[in-house]
Amino acid sequence: MSRIDLGPHHDGSGLYVPAGTPALGDVVPVRVRVPASAGERGVHVRVVRDGEPMVTPARLDRSTPDERWYVAEVQVHNPVTSYRFLLDEPGGYRWLNGRGLHARDVPDAADFRLTVHEPAPAWARDAVVYQVFPDRFARSRDAGRRDLPSWAERAVWDDEPVGAGPSTPRQLYGGDLAGIEERLDHLVALGVDVLYLTPFFPARSNHRYDASSFDHVDPLLGGDEALASLSRALHARGMRLMGDLTTNHTGDGHEWFARAQADASSDEASFYHWTDDGGYVGWLGHASLPKLDHGAPALAARMVDGPDSVIARWLREPYALDGWRIDVANMTGRYADVDRTHAVARTIRRTMRAVAPETLLISEHFHDATGDLVGDGWHGNMNYTGFTRPVWTWLIPRGADEAMFGLPVPRPRRPGPAMVATMRDFDSAVPWQVTSQQWNMLGSHDTPRIRTLLGAPGLVEAAVGLLMTYPGTPVLFAGDEIGATGRNGEHARVTMPWDRPERWDAGTLATYRTLIAVRRSSRALTHGGLRWVLVEDDAVAYLRETSDERVLVLVARAPWAGATLPGHLLAGGRVETLHGPDLRADADGLHLPGDGPGVGVWRL
Repeated sequence: MSRIDLGPHHDGSGLYVPAGTPALGDVVPVRVRVPASAGERGVHVRVVRDGEPMVTPARLDRSTPDERWYVAEVQVHNPVTSYRFLLDEPGGYRWLNGRGLHARDVPDAADFRLTVHEPAPAWARDAVVYQVFPDRFARSRDAGRRDLPSWAERAVWDDEPVGAGPSTPRQLYGGDLAGIEERLDHLVALGVDVLYLTPFFPARSNHRYDASSFDHVDPLLGGDEALASLSRALHARGMRLMGDLTTNHTGDGHEWFARAQADASSDEASFYHWTDDGGYVGWLGHASLPKLDHGAPALAARMVDGPDSVIARWLREPYALDGWRIDVANMTGRYADVDRTHAVARTIRRTMRAVAPETLLISEHFHDATGDLVGDGWHGNMNYTGFTRPVWTWLIPRGADEAMFGLPVPRPRRPGPAMVATMRDFDSAVPWQVTSQQWNMLGSHDTPRIRTLLGAPGLVEAAVGLLMTYPGTPVLFAGDEIGATGRNGEHARVTMPWDRPERWDAGTLATYRTLIAVRRSSRALTHGGLRWVLVEDDAVAYLRETSDERVLVLVARAPWAGATLPGHLLAGGRVETLHGPDLRADADGLHLPGDGPGVGVWRL
């Protein structure tokens, strides 16, 4: 069993940076902890001001037998002010930035950041989000009485979803908003407090990302009053409701597009990108999804800007959405030599702030969203690259031969250091206030199910343990908590088997409930920093810390050798087991068990 030595550490949490959002010109004290064994001659802070680096000394703030704390002052001279620490050591120097400690020079991309931009609303950091694909969650009694539209193919509730082919978007099960409202007790018992709905607008598909109007709720889902009723029911329970909007495109059946095609001089004609041969631009070449041109002033007023916009309308009563998830946010406003993405994001956020200040704005971006997350736009992103994909590649069993999501290659199985390096790469490229409120997921309506990817319940427990203890907002796709399966996004959009208890995995449901409850029992798990203390091939461990609480998380994908952490981490004098096996502590330190797969969570 190896012994672990901890290194210097800083992050953007309250232990190191004062809470709150600074203003331009403010001077912010930033702290760094250095182990007593480090032997540093001094510590400096390097700040980039107007593009020029400046290095100033930090002062020793306090010492203990185990570590020294230094404090430096950083002036917020730019809206996003970056900084890192310089450790002056015998024989050389090392840099400390968001990726860790480096005995070499490094670029600025991973520097820590202070930002003047307002963070997501406070409720979002404590939230656990439950995603529902409305057609597949639950049917009310009225659902079966509605006429089927011409594009739809009726499905029986227990039918397997079609995973590919022309029937995939047409297969209609008839779930509706009243059905969701009737099942809210399930969400309460699970411990989630935010319901995120994929689109509820009328469309020509079951996924509804090809909206034909943004003015009403699809009658197949129960219409406008059904959404108002669902919103009232959620808010009465102290829960919140998030909507889903496509700002990148409409459906080719949208009323705007019909007017645009009928009258080239209309305002609506300016809403879309047109080709030189008289055609129009479809999202990724799909003719059913004509792409919006955000250079059109009339489109901004109609969709994103001001109190009469689509964005604003659904935030007001009687619908009172608590925020939006923006579909294809990475492509919104981007086409050829035009890039208005950041301007659109700022406009949406300004509109939301004016209408309902405590609302949340989340983007969909499947690859590197970091360049879109440092300004006054999206509060956070669906964190596929910084969380989902690295977790998959660490926990995936040996011998997986299906293609990696979005790539024409098999799914790899990578060691713990590769997962952690990926997480740190993406976390370090954005301000801490973004990292701490990213939407972390094990899957969504666009991906395979985590149960299909991992198979074994122990590996699923390890994944859920990471989801519920890592910085950010946990998001689960309806059905994951009962062991739902699916090999791709479309195939994974299964119905909830309310009347088929034999299809519920009771063990998986208990795992989700328990680990959600663990998260809710600890302020460190929702507001604390992140300090990696162990990174092995088959096991990783980290500390989540606030000024008054320290929680240790150990996640293993297989049995491993175990390790011993320094005993001084046991700040409270005893170990409280929140989940998993007991942790042995003695004069030699804290002994991490070598069990696996699984997760252990302890309050120290």
